[in-house]
Formats: sequence, C-alpha cells, structure tokens
Amino acid sequence: MSTSKLINGVPVASHFRDGAHQYAANKEGLWLFMVTEILMFGGLFVGYVIFHSIYPEMFAEGAKYLDWRLGFVNTLVLIFSSFTMALGIYFIQVKQNKKATIALAITVICGAIFMAIKYFEYTHKFHLGLYPGRYLHMHEGTPEHANLGMYFGFYYCMSGLHGIHVLIGMGLIVWVIIKNMRGDFNEKYFTPVEGVGIFWHIIDLIWIFLFPLLYLVG
Repeated sequence: MSTSKLINGVPVASHFRDGAHQYAANKEGLWLFMVTEILMFGGLFVGYVIFHSIYPEMFAEGAKYLDWRLGFVNTLVLIFSSFTMALGIYFIQVKQNKKATIALAITVICGAIFMAIKYFEYTHKFHLGLYPGRYLHMHEGTPEHANLGMYFGFYYCMSGLHGIHVLIGMGLIVWVIIKNMRGDFNEKYFTPVEGVGIFWHIIDLIWIFLFPLLYLVG
C-alpha cells in the first residue's frame, strides 16, 4: 500500500518523485481515460450517422417528437455549468476556497436542472408510447411511424448514457466540494478538482454534439 508525503504543501504519493511528477502522471492518466469515453460515444455517433444516411426521413420524423426548446435550455445550462466549474478551479488557485465551494455547488445545481428537464422529456415520451426499437407502441400510430423505434433507440441510448455521465459528474463534484470544505485543496494542490473539471467539460462538449444530432436533425 502506497503512502503519501507532504512536499511544499502538496501531498505526494510515495511512488512519485515530487509534486510535478505526480501532477503529470495524473493528467496523462485522466486524458487516457477521457479518450476511452470519447471513443465510446464516438461509436454511437458513427452508428447514428450511418443509419441516418439510410433512413433520413424517419430520423427527421422522430425529431419532431422532441422539443428543441428544452434541448436548447439544457445546452445553455451545461455551458453555464462549465463556466462555474472553471470558476471553482480558479478560485482555489487564488486562495478563495469559499467562493470555489459556491461555484462548484452552482455547477451541481445546473446538473440537477439538466437531469430534471431530461426526466420530464422522458416521461412525456413514455406517455406517448415512444419506446426504443420493437417496444415502440404509439397510441396514435400511422404507417410512417413504423421504424421510429430505431430513432428512439439511438435517442435513449445516447442521451441516457450522457445522463448517466452527468450524474457521475455531479457525484464527483460533490466529493471535491467536501474535500475543499475540509481544507484539502490550496493554490499548490488542486489536481482532483481540475480532473473532475476536465471530465465535466467533456460531458458538456458531448452534449453540444448530441443536441443538434437529436433535436435539429429534421
């Protein structure tokens, strides 16, 4: 089991030479993980593009059942949350940890707003019988709706997977808030906050691609 030592106010694990070595290793590991996340969503994007090219009318028809205004509001919410996340990191760097806590808490609230909107979107679609794949069961179905299950399969898979990442990100931000209130971070050591921030920014970036693909395809 590795132990940590304090070097210039920075907790450094015993298997690292110094804080700079630990910081570089942490950043490399984090970006490697984020590459795997991008590849996972990338596979869904590729599948979406392929089937959209085969069934463009069906995808356009499916998008009519989405409210682009709600998607746009969620886009603004996530963009603002990226700003407050960046503020949280900045405030720690300039020794204003209380302000950092507030900024990070606002980021969590933005995530909660995003998920609340998605909840109302999902429940409305379930009410209409808009389920993925062969489970599609529209209450007022017509022949042109026969293949809509494919579109909503992509919709639920892509937006649902993204939503899971939003929930994970919110949990991680709460974790760094607790550590920040405990005094674990300072202007020399804020690597966990920065790492969570990168994760959150990537989540926001993915949504910026998802919004036009799912909501504006028609």
